[in-house]
Amino acid sequence: MTSVPDPTRVNKPPAPGILECRTTWTPVYPAETALHIGELPSDPLDDTVPVLALIAALRAKTPRIPGFASNRAFDSTDLGPAPGALFNNLADPTSNDANTIDTRAYEQAVVHFIAQTAQARPEDTFGYVTPSDSEGLLFGLATAHRRLPHAAVYASDQAHDSVATAADLLGMGLVTIPTTRDGAMDPRALETAALMHRRTGPQPRRGPGAIVVATIGTALHGAYDDVTELRQSAATAGGVHVHADAACGGLIAAHAPSAPRWNFAHGADSLSTSGHQIFDALIPCGVVLTRRHHVTAPLLASTYAQTTSQKHGHSRGGLAALLLWCVLRRLGHAGLRAHVLGCLATAQYAVEQLTLAGVHPTRTTDSLTVGFDRPAEWITRKWHLVCEGSLARLVTAGHVTRTSIDALCRDLRTP
Repeated sequence: MTSVPDPTRVNKPPAPGILECRTTWTPVYPAETALHIGELPSDPLDDTVPVLALIAALRAKTPRIPGFASNRAFDSTDLGPAPGALFNNLADPTSNDANTIDTRAYEQAVVHFIAQTAQARPEDTFGYVTPSDSEGLLFGLATAHRRLPHAAVYASDQAHDSVATAADLLGMGLVTIPTTRDGAMDPRALETAALMHRRTGPQPRRGPGAIVVATIGTALHGAYDDVTELRQSAATAGGVHVHADAACGGLIAAHAPSAPRWNFAHGADSLSTSGHQIFDALIPCGVVLTRRHHVTAPLLASTYAQTTSQKHGHSRGGLAALLLWCVLRRLGHAGLRAHVLGCLATAQYAVEQLTLAGVHPTRTTDSLTVGFDRPAEWITRKWHLVCEGSLARLVTAGHVTRTSIDALCRDLRTP
């Protein structure tokens, strides 16, 4: 088999791929490498050949990976070449081990891109591709818990249900904070709650600290919590860790005209975002980031490779990283910006048309979520609308077009 050049070498950018024996690994993904996701969209044809070469190389390894408990005997080639390969991203995505059945170089490129989007310094940021938004949130809260072991978790009454689940799994107390009319967490209510917990804590002079989950794009209204303001409000409790749950709205906030304060530059300590809600990565996935100095030890280390001395093994699926890389390469920063602005324009168009249809639409500033009067049951079933009480909502992600909005409004006008 002909080896494909190693994408982690930085002297001459080669074609993306993988070597039989990796000797070096660069934790900070430099802009000069062939896998870098840049400002402008790439040509999909330029990337298809090396991606297929990577998949072929990984498929060819199947007879030579008896050390992994992963059954590759089932034939799923009718789904394309990807399911026939084992993508096992062992350990920390930047670890230096001998595993060669992974897509960690692609994962690093994705993390680098998302870090730039979230206004973090990639070289000062630790991150990885997660199998779900919920794991990203769990990782963020676990990181915060190690920093502030006595702190409670503060989240708004519009936060995702996974916040309560993660807090319960980690044995952390959860304090629910009310929201303002636009659906964002109330900073004054947070300040009051944080001060109360400081006074009743075991060390009131020092304070137990506060772990704040800022929701960037709430499910019902698409509202953006203000990271900067919440950080200031929570300081009455002592030390503060802010996790930005940006699953629904982070990539929108990054390019929204109103410039919500949502990211690392605004005071976030960790951040998680979805990899499939705004652009189609085919499978549920996400990316989690945290400031590197918050990670005191490798959290995803491997014992499968003899070149490391880490104590804990952790297998992670690498297919999501590859799919995310393919999508982001075809967009680039400029393409993502154009996509977001197009989705925002569609949301405004939906407000205008739903107003004409007489269903009283509402929309938070720069949100893709548009709420309106709950229609007849046959309409909610036909259009798969999400409803809560008397309110229905639609989200103008890329698959929702002006044509589909027009068709929905025709049904809404039907007697």
